[in-house]
Amino acid sequence: MESALNVMLVNARHARNLPGRKTDVSDAQWLAELGAHGLIRASFVPPEPIRELRDLTRARATFAREKTREIQRLEKLLEDAGLKLSSVATQITGVSGRAMLAALIAGERDSAALAELAKGRLRNKIPQLTDALRGRFGDRHAFMAGEHLERIDRIQESIERLNQRITASMVPYDAAIALLSTIPGVSTTIAHVIIAETGADMSRFPTAAHLASWAGVCPGHNESAGKVKSSHVRPGNSYLKAGLGIAAMAAARSNGTYLQARYKRLAARRGPMRALVATEHSMIVSIWHMLTTGEIYSELGADYSSRSDAGRARRRAVTQLNRLGYNVELTTAN
Repeated sequence: MESALNVMLVNARHARNLPGRKTDVSDAQWLAELGAHGLIRASFVPPEPIRELRDLTRARATFAREKTREIQRLEKLLEDAGLKLSSVATQITGVSGRAMLAALIAGERDSAALAELAKGRLRNKIPQLTDALRGRFGDRHAFMAGEHLERIDRIQESIERLNQRITASMVPYDAAIALLSTIPGVSTTIAHVIIAETGADMSRFPTAAHLASWAGVCPGHNESAGKVKSSHVRPGNSYLKAGLGIAAMAAARSNGTYLQARYKRLAARRGPMRALVATEHSMIVSIWHMLTTGEIYSELGADYSSRSDAGRARRRAVTQLNRLGYNVELTTAN
């Protein structure tokens, strides 16, 4: 169909804001007239290979969410049995957690014996594990736990098969993936999502601001009669936005980086959620420039803001000391 017709995918918001007679009966005719006169612009429709990659990466994201939900159901089952394993172990389906669950399903009920199955650093918490594993775990719980674990394993096998297929399909984009992986917080999996959702072709987006708007990581614009009604982020590509959110949270924990310093600085003034969106925006701008120019990520450093605007940093430090009750007099160091 695409080879025979000039198909255009149009944002309904753009067509709605154009003046003219619009009814349900003549809607198709109205859209055709707008397209013929060039009054609407086509939205981004990726080529077939990128659409296939989208199917794979989005299926992987769906399976990952389903796996998380299944783990939550398992945790709820343990809570029903009075076991507080999740309050001690970070992952109830990790190596230690799986060993304890397997023993419970096999019939072991002694909390001390179950706690001794802990591995690695979790062995430092054996007393807490012993208390957490005392409960009323019965045959019904053992049966349901086995069902949940089997389903988790099946989903994980599907995710691994998808990973293999995605890795093979991403071979033509290995250079772009290596480029994106230099950004703090961007893993290979997140790079796959970025490539699949944007197509790695930045010519589709005239500027970095266009890409940020399309991804939904920039403030919205809702102004009427000179009054700004809302500045909530725009709706955008939900899969790309989710991937950027994961990358931004990882970047916020990367010590000594510009992105972490930016997140902490904004979180102190505007809150963690707005700081996270701002970090996502910084990352998507870097992604646009990197895929446009082919340059690797240039780390600015955690002290970039202080170095770029020393006067502002000085005033901020003096203001903080004044609020603490100190009178500050600055002198230039020799």
